[in-house]
Amino acid sequence: MNYVAVAGVGLTPFCKPGLHKPYRLMAANAISQALVNANIEPHLIQQAFCSYIYGDSTCGQHALYEVMQTGIPIINVNNNCASGSTALYLARQAVMSGEVDCALAFGFEEMQPGALTEQWSNRESPLTRIEQVLAEFAAPQGPVALKAFGQAGRYYMDTYNVSAKLFAQVAEKSRRHAMNNPHALFRMPLCADQVLAEKIIYDNYLTRLMACPPTCGAAAVIVCNEQFAKQHGVNSPIKILAQAMTTDTKDSWKNPINAVGQSMTQQAANKVYDSSGVSPEDIDVIELHDCFTPNEVITYEALQLCPEGEAIKFITEGSNTYGGKCVIGPSGGLMSKGHPIGATGLAQCAELVLQLRGNAGNRQVPKAKLALQHNIGLGGAAVVTLYGQ
Repeated sequence: MNYVAVAGVGLTPFCKPGLHKPYRLMAANAISQALVNANIEPHLIQQAFCSYIYGDSTCGQHALYEVMQTGIPIINVNNNCASGSTALYLARQAVMSGEVDCALAFGFEEMQPGALTEQWSNRESPLTRIEQVLAEFAAPQGPVALKAFGQAGRYYMDTYNVSAKLFAQVAEKSRRHAMNNPHALFRMPLCADQVLAEKIIYDNYLTRLMACPPTCGAAAVIVCNEQFAKQHGVNSPIKILAQAMTTDTKDSWKNPINAVGQSMTQQAANKVYDSSGVSPEDIDVIELHDCFTPNEVITYEALQLCPEGEAIKFITEGSNTYGGKCVIGPSGGLMSKGHPIGATGLAQCAELVLQLRGNAGNRQVPKAKLALQHNIGLGGAAVVTLYGQ
């Protein structure tokens, strides 16, 4: 086996809660698209990994049975917002190990309106350590995700002497990219002043348009080895050149930025760069975890796209968009496309595969050869994946 490749991808348009179909049907739609995209039949899938966080323990079986009931192993995955990329990580490992030649990763979410909250108030929270960091830095009260990323943004502003306009400029860029993505939930253009004038939802600076919307949807990715791709006529396989998953270390609790995943991301990115021989300067297109625009800024530095504290220069010079150093979030990202948690990481993969195949339409990044994906979940996990032709 010479490589593991993405053979096919599929996804549904993401929509607001209440406007979605049952997860079973959304997932079946995405899986069916991925099978057609890969040009293979369902019986060739040998293992499946299903990601979601809001659902019972065998939702993956219920969804996949709509498309196929072939008796294969189906593993349900919950790793918070990194669930989709975790499913992809496991599917790739299954192929790399030689256990299977072809595996499916799919994910979905049916979400509720409003800010994310913890679901199990009658037991100890896995986010206790994050809460302790936020208390140490006197974070204002709020739902845990909003508080964590909001305080990370506040810490960044105070540390590097920048204003919230930096985060508004990121939102403006994301919406501009989303205008060319028919799958994005929000496609109307915005300017930074509009973002800053919106309703403040946290700490006197973070507005509603700096936070991604809760959405519902599904995505699917089929991975295989080189021999399988050749034997079954897979259309335009895209290689997974490197991939790394990391979790928290003691450094995660030093400050609010590390608490939301910067140190995890740095570790994962370093592993990917070291194992592939690729440097950040080589990357053409990136999909990253912009659940809040402060996190996009933090991630620029964690992925070594710019030096620490210099995201403002990176953004002002247009290095994060078409014509710059690399195009970040051509899909519009979580900010504009939406964030149905179990599907998010797999939808990022789908976007990058389209880009590397040259099939991204009006949002195509010219001559894209290398693509990087970043997905995180509080509590925690970070997955960084490098793709190439």
